[in-house]
Amino acid sequence: MHHALSFHGETLHLLPSGALYWPARATLAVSDLHLGKSERLARRGGTLLPPYETQATLEKLDHDLEQTGAERVICLGDSFDDLAALDGIEEASRLWLVRLMAGRDWTWITGNHDPGPIEIGGTHRSELPMAPFTFRHIADPAQRAEISGHYHPKARLAGQSRPCFLADADRLILPAYGAYTGGLSCTDPALAALMAKDALAILTGPRVLAIPMPR
Repeated sequence: MHHALSFHGETLHLLPSGALYWPARATLAVSDLHLGKSERLARRGGTLLPPYETQATLEKLDHDLEQTGAERVICLGDSFDDLAALDGIEEASRLWLVRLMAGRDWTWITGNHDPGPIEIGGTHRSELPMAPFTFRHIADPAQRAEISGHYHPKARLAGQSRPCFLADADRLILPAYGAYTGGLSCTDPALAALMAKDALAILTGPRVLAIPMPR
């Protein structure tokens, strides 16, 4: 139940969860986990959300790792909701994350919400070249063969808005993987200007569906 995308000579599996799996490199990429979002909102006096988003996100990640058997994980930035979020999540969730990381090559890409949780281990990079791709947090319009996140793209179909991948010949943008994350409509000028006119929106959910990117 995935969408197989041919991208710069490689086959990438776009999963219903919003993760990307690259079988040839046994690599799973996820973006914008925003772990600790409910704790951060409560700490700053914002909207109170049920404090389960970290567990829900880790459960989804655990499932994807088990199903794919990924040996390498790339987190494309904004893995934690702010600089203090790692300290605020429950110890059980922290240990769960450490267990998922164990035995895997794990890279944290720097996001605009966090610089990467250095104390938890893994490799920390501003971007990661893995031929033929470059993994980064925010798309660079001047680059090709890049895989990024940041925008939390969503597309509307039959009156329902769903997180989606956006793909054209030059770039692939992943949806937000974390629970309780918002989204940016792919009709927004920022995304409309970034993606080519023939771009696809690949909707996540029970049925992965590729449609022309709505404009």
